[in-house]
Amino acid sequence: MHFFTAVFAWLLLGLACAPGASAETYGAVGAEGAGLRAQQWLVPSGDAAVAAHAILFRPAGDGPFRLAVIAHASTQNVLRRAQMPQPDYKPLAAFLVSRGFAVLVPERPGHGATGGPYIEDQGGCDEADYARSGRVTADEIAAVLRFMRTQPFVQPDRAVVIGHSAGGWGALALSRSDPREIAAIVAFAPGRGGHANDRENEVCAPHTLLAAAAAFGKAARVPVTWLVAANDTYFPPELSRRLADAFRGGGGRVQFSVLPASGSEGHWMAETETGVRLAEAALTRALELDASRTGSEKTADKKAAEKP
Repeated sequence: MHFFTAVFAWLLLGLACAPGASAETYGAVGAEGAGLRAQQWLVPSGDAAVAAHAILFRPAGDGPFRLAVIAHASTQNVLRRAQMPQPDYKPLAAFLVSRGFAVLVPERPGHGATGGPYIEDQGGCDEADYARSGRVTADEIAAVLRFMRTQPFVQPDRAVVIGHSAGGWGALALSRSDPREIAAIVAFAPGRGGHANDRENEVCAPHTLLAAAAAFGKAARVPVTWLVAANDTYFPPELSRRLADAFRGGGGRVQFSVLPASGSEGHWMAETETGVRLAEAALTRALELDASRTGSEKTADKKAAEKP
């Protein structure tokens, strides 16, 4: 009984925060912490009525810094979403801050303290609408990017989006963006519908997931680095490779890598120090992609920027 009372309280807290979000609502909440200058923020969420809770990390100084937005994983289970603690991806944030990025980790609607409606719902297992859910998540990430670009310490161009699981799926949909605004996307085990019925290595409607990946690739303009651990049981390497191939077949540019096993469940590698160390070389290549492009790659980016 106490468990459900606690969950209900979380839901009420989210709903209480939801109404009337406005420009005056957004911004820093409280002082910076030590080390990575961690600070609580409220930011737009993609739902006009909901202000999203977020954590901002940044280097010393006034900037302007390049921006990195980390999009978190999700679950279809309403109770687990309501209890979700504020994601921070601190090891990954530390990696990015050390390379000069301001890093924002926003919590999307329907999760934890942010609350509000779960607007990225994919639907039931057999009739899952993965294309729609990915595009909604992309819109949620885009709302945060637009707001953060107005901050004086943020460089308005060449942002990086790093997504994990459902957040990575939304990042794939966001690859339709102008590459002058988003220089690179890194997706850790992107997908939805993993652990179907709580069973390892089972995914709801994988054919629908593949079709959606191809559709995202058709609209893609931003290069994607796609990473999966060898022991990921949500979107195993074989399925992840097929998804990346579908994205590439649709027209997207993607660098796919299977990384060594990470911990007892590789799906969570983006959240751990060990996982970030395993991904360090791939992350470094992705972040430096913009600075090290050949003439032909820059021409490809110019054409992508002009793509309708």
